[in-house]
Amino acid sequence: MRGFLPCVTPLLGLLLLLLTPGRVQGSSSCPLYCSCHGARVDCSSRALTTSSLPSRFPPATTELHLHDNQLTTLPNSLLDFLSSLRSVSLHGNPWACDCGVLYLRAWLLRQPANYTSHSNITCSSPPRLRGRLVAYLVEEEVLESCHYWYCDLAMASQVCLFVFVAVQAGLLAAVVVFLRRFESLSREARMTTEESLLGEGLMSNEYSEYEPMKDSII
Repeated sequence: MRGFLPCVTPLLGLLLLLLTPGRVQGSSSCPLYCSCHGARVDCSSRALTTSSLPSRFPPATTELHLHDNQLTTLPNSLLDFLSSLRSVSLHGNPWACDCGVLYLRAWLLRQPANYTSHSNITCSSPPRLRGRLVAYLVEEEVLESCHYWYCDLAMASQVCLFVFVAVQAGLLAAVVVFLRRFESLSREARMTTEESLLGEGLMSNEYSEYEPMKDSII
């Protein structure tokens, strides 16, 4: 037992270290996929995408490097809580200048001219905006590419409503035609029945008149 405990203790320590959330997802002092040197956080050239980008950075960060990755947008409010931030590098990313770039554009416009290099942050898509500076995009031209899900839902609802009304109108027209046809057939059947009854009545009268004449002749 005495020889067993010294062997188990390092293994338990290693297991706890591996299962620590900060180890798996990046510790609170330095995000996963980044390197940290004091208040300087370097996440550059890591092939990071918008989905793999750390969701938070140390609050005391003063210098943040995100350049030369595969970022197309920045998540909303990502940089808003870094009150000590003094420098950010964002160049070398394929920024998509659609609705998703509005947060980055607004954040850049709130910063001093010497805060970061606006001239290096340019659009990669769509083609009509390629090469344009993100900070100097006109909001209207960005909104032209916006497709909100609730607008698509409203359009789909209108189409479905139109189809529903059209189907109901078609069914109503079919019912009206059927009723008119049924009424016409009923009228014809009634007239045929009346003519048949009238014919039988005439034949009965003729037969009744014929019987006395037959008796008198005999």
